[in-house]
Amino acid sequence: MKPAKLAALAIGLLLANLGCRTVTGTRQHPAFTNWPPGASPREVGYKLATNMLPRWIITRPSVHYAEDSAWMTALKFAAKIRDEELKAALIRRFDPFLTPEGRKNISMTRHVDHTIFGIVPLEIYIQTKDPRYLEIGKMLADRQWEFPTPEGLSGETRFWIDDMYMITILQVQAYRATGDMVYLDRAALEMEAYLDKLQRPNGLFYHGPDYPFFWGRGNGWVAGGMAELLSELPKNHPRRARILEGYRKMMAALLKYQDADGMWHQLIDHPESYKETSSTAMFTFAMIKGVKHGWFKDPTPYAQAARKGWLALQKYIDADGNVDQVCIGTGQNKDINYYLTRPTRKGDPHGQAPVLWCALALLE
Repeated sequence: MKPAKLAALAIGLLLANLGCRTVTGTRQHPAFTNWPPGASPREVGYKLATNMLPRWIITRPSVHYAEDSAWMTALKFAAKIRDEELKAALIRRFDPFLTPEGRKNISMTRHVDHTIFGIVPLEIYIQTKDPRYLEIGKMLADRQWEFPTPEGLSGETRFWIDDMYMITILQVQAYRATGDMVYLDRAALEMEAYLDKLQRPNGLFYHGPDYPFFWGRGNGWVAGGMAELLSELPKNHPRRARILEGYRKMMAALLKYQDADGMWHQLIDHPESYKETSSTAMFTFAMIKGVKHGWFKDPTPYAQAARKGWLALQKYIDADGNVDQVCIGTGQNKDINYYLTRPTRKGDPHGQAPVLWCALALLE
């Protein structure tokens, strides 16, 4: 073949490949561009990642699950923006757990709120390939399934909607670190079981089978867990269709309850309840992921809702990166007033983590 034809062929192949990459999701949706001053995902994400950096002090076994999520996401964010200094600082925070004495501070309690800690060393392994981190993270992910139920679910299964993130994200992270499909299969089986048991006809989720309230952050954990799992689950996976159906049903319901200013409420279907930031960030994240991955037949209303959610959140973030109006930790209760009167806290990691999810998702 003549050199001119070879060059033309090479250019054609290059353009074709570029076109394919654009089609598969690298093109940014217009709703996710042209941010007002101070609201860019990079700027906001950096502020929150550095805000959380000094918080992890080992004074008790393990780390709080919301801090685990914020830590993992900050690591991902640092890698995404290629900030080696921030990345190194976040990794150094794990050093005490690598010592024999510090290892004792990794909780071995068989509970989703403790086991999720494994997401942090798994993320560090993904970024560094240091086997010390893989050993700890994989141990926790495998330990979660040491005593499965007769149905094959994790022995930590309790059918609280929070678990749909707590269990899912650990198994998804283990898959990301190892490439072993057993972890995705576990997460998908668990997610399907929770969908079947807890999703209501309107698409939302009770806090638990006997607690008939659509609590905002609880539903947010569900949204976040489904989005993380669907991001990795192969299109031909036998459980994907069921999970995608549950996700779409939930997102459609959430559209109906979003306030005009972009916020969602402490109890989703109770507009008299206060506007709450952690749930707003979680729902915003789930919609960002759905738009970018092509999970909606018509992405426009979800892209617009996600933009509104992101911009609404900016009003609750101070100059130091503290997120305000975050509902404090909340157990299950049969009295609606328990949910309506839960206090809020500024800078609570329950809110810091999902705002970081959004910043990262908008940059991906």
